[in-house]
Amino acid sequence: MQVFLGDPRRFALPGCALTIGNFDGVHQGHRRMLERLRLEARARGMPTALLTFEPHPREFFSRGNPPARLSTLRDKFVMLEELGLVDYVFVYRFNHSFSNMPAGEFVDKVLVEELKTRYLLIGDDFQFGFARKGNFDLLASCPHFATEAMPSVLVQGERASSTLVRERLAAGDLDSATSLLGSCYRISGKVMHGKKLGRTIGFPTANIHLPHLKPALQGVFVVEADTPFGRLGGVASLGLNPTVSDTPDYKLEVHLFDFAGDLYGKRLTVRFLKKLRDEARYDDLATLVAQIERDAASAKTYLTSLQREQA
Repeated sequence: MQVFLGDPRRFALPGCALTIGNFDGVHQGHRRMLERLRLEARARGMPTALLTFEPHPREFFSRGNPPARLSTLRDKFVMLEELGLVDYVFVYRFNHSFSNMPAGEFVDKVLVEELKTRYLLIGDDFQFGFARKGNFDLLASCPHFATEAMPSVLVQGERASSTLVRERLAAGDLDSATSLLGSCYRISGKVMHGKKLGRTIGFPTANIHLPHLKPALQGVFVVEADTPFGRLGGVASLGLNPTVSDTPDYKLEVHLFDFAGDLYGKRLTVRFLKKLRDEARYDDLATLVAQIERDAASAKTYLTSLQREQA
């Protein structure tokens, strides 16, 4: 999979079978769309391509209160690479100029001239261009490529969407989120130096850098983390950590069981398996430590039962 930033014409790429979207979280609906795109591309003898935007348009238009992002751009690339269904990813900067581009100009300039689209697969609710005036009918009228609309993908009777995944994660319903995503929800990031309070109370934590202001879920969780030392079980806190911090910054802190290595500067992928509880403020450090001990015991019990089920 190759990733291109901006106008790709300088690379002299061939005509492609294209789909468009944010693909936040790369959920089951996205996967089914990419599978369909691959089939159509093979029938036409052309590569598959995905056009996505950075930042997300909803973030651009809601700067004061943007929606929680399910995946970073990097994580999105990793998940798309794992699927093995996309040959090219085109990332276009979504800014003031791009948001004001008329729908017709988007078709002629971006889809036809720059991306050499020969087949286009879109979602059944896709709209684009200034004031979202572009729709399926406009795309279907373009003689340079064939256009098809992908019907909604249902998971357990519900339409798979990034919005629904966010709702389930915010509610702590990880089982439903996992069904919609097709795998456990995950966040990756580099381990940074923190206050190092955890090691003084017997629970050292890896502090994961969060590139976005608002996470999609909050609380205390049973997790597994992919590390340079293998996959390790643990317990994680994701939130504001109100007992020991008064900043508005969200923090992901992971305590890994039976591990004492150095993770600073290393990238970890944290997989969220089960929510234990909501975040809470405690009157003193001793009360917090007692709760962490209970959380760790619950997490170990859950991981043990999970290992037995998978054996």
